[in-house]
Amino acid sequence: MSIFNIAAISVILSGLWWCIYHLLASLNHRKNGRKLQLPPGPRGLPIIGNLHMLGNLPHRTLEKLANKYGPIMYLQLGYVPTIVVSSPQAAKLFLKTHDNVFASRPRVQAAEYLAYGSSGIGFTEYGPYWRNVRKLVSIELLSNRTIESFAEVRRQEVGLLVNSIKEVAVSNQVVDLTEIVAALIENISYIMVFGRCKDDRFDLKDIVRKAFVLIGVFNLADYLPFLKPFDLQGLTRQLKATSKALDEVMEVIITEHEEEQHAQSGNDHQIQQHHHKDFIHLMLSLIMKKSFSTTHEELSHTLNRTNMKAIITDTVAAMIDTSHSAIDWTLTELIRHPRVMKKLQQELNDFVGIHRMVEERDLPKLNYLSMVIKESLRLHPVAPIFLPHESLEDVVVNGYYIPKKVRIFINYWAIGRDPKVWSDNVEEFIPERFVDKNIDLHGQDFELIPFGAGRRSCPGANLGLMHIQLVVAQLVHCFDWKLPEGMSIDETDMTEAFGLTAPRAKHLLAVPSNRLRSNMY
Repeated sequence: MSIFNIAAISVILSGLWWCIYHLLASLNHRKNGRKLQLPPGPRGLPIIGNLHMLGNLPHRTLEKLANKYGPIMYLQLGYVPTIVVSSPQAAKLFLKTHDNVFASRPRVQAAEYLAYGSSGIGFTEYGPYWRNVRKLVSIELLSNRTIESFAEVRRQEVGLLVNSIKEVAVSNQVVDLTEIVAALIENISYIMVFGRCKDDRFDLKDIVRKAFVLIGVFNLADYLPFLKPFDLQGLTRQLKATSKALDEVMEVIITEHEEEQHAQSGNDHQIQQHHHKDFIHLMLSLIMKKSFSTTHEELSHTLNRTNMKAIITDTVAAMIDTSHSAIDWTLTELIRHPRVMKKLQQELNDFVGIHRMVEERDLPKLNYLSMVIKESLRLHPVAPIFLPHESLEDVVVNGYYIPKKVRIFINYWAIGRDPKVWSDNVEEFIPERFVDKNIDLHGQDFELIPFGAGRRSCPGANLGLMHIQLVVAQLVHCFDWKLPEGMSIDETDMTEAFGLTAPRAKHLLAVPSNRLRSNMY
């Protein structure tokens, strides 16, 4: 039988399945003789449902649809029934009021390959295993103590970056801020996770970047499973190749850590200093049951070689892509708004002075910096649409029936532009809108939840904010920035690319000039 015939039969069978599914769904949406109401939404086409309506930037398209159908909207994305949430009040219902119902994740193809069967943390289904992994990441890997132990790494890496910019600033050279900030965050993250930021035997950064791209690609097979065998987008082939390359690198690094761990096993003092070790060393210590932290003993039984690699992959992805994108957008807005830039530099002059660089202990004092970061995360969320949630049972939310196994998308990009919350100037970059507003960034105030909320909120929020604040403050304090000659502020390309994160589509180029009088670095 030819491929064409197989495809034709698949489409016909899929069409029949689609009709049967919706007929059964219609019958099932009744309880005690009363029809249960799904949220409103646009009518879909057979088989593909509303997939054709998403466009290249789904967060923007879904916001426009929500303006018509409401903040709790129903879509049929291929075979996947989907709810899109687009307001702070609606997000609170799903992420707090009914958080226990929507705490799970759907299975997606990218996670099967790159997260070792969804055995990490980001894509893992809700349950005892996920709770143990979440506890591991929060208590061991991303605790305040562990973050603090890498303060010297951050200081050194940021110092190297500042020195490299100082050299080119003398001759008014153009700097690719997008590229150098990405390299900085990658270096810090790789040292924290792997204990190294480069290896001559393999291109670690290139492999991880390929994995990031593949995780963020919209995969038709996740919504139309009958297409999976045909691999029309070539994603299965790429996922397999990247997964194999990533696993080979992981095996080399983990094996070397194991050998080092065994070599040190006779030295109790070295083992007790595990809080100075990278993440792989920390997890190996747990596996060997030689962790001296307050972590519950069951964490050591949760870990094995496979899920350790999955946790590493998820952690690296979360650490790099989010911080880099947020810093890039914040610097873009500061360069486009000289008034805000000068006001932030004045605050830095007042609290830090012009004879030294910013230190991490300075950050809590910098109130205007905090407002600048909040405004940037409102306008340019690192994740415009959060990783999808999945309902664990049938539930009624705000009068609407939400069936079990429905996929939930929180459109945070739309929440940050809700005029009912932020007034009619939602598209403008105005940090002062946060004056006298004690808005929390850790999931308590649903008008601003850049790191999510509830059980599935980002466990690395503190580290992410540390990176964003430190790098932005340092680059703004050490240098004045202007656009390359011949480019006006109005010509700055503000287009975003879509994926798990929404980075700038084009790199940010700028010309630095030195501000500080210190030769400290």
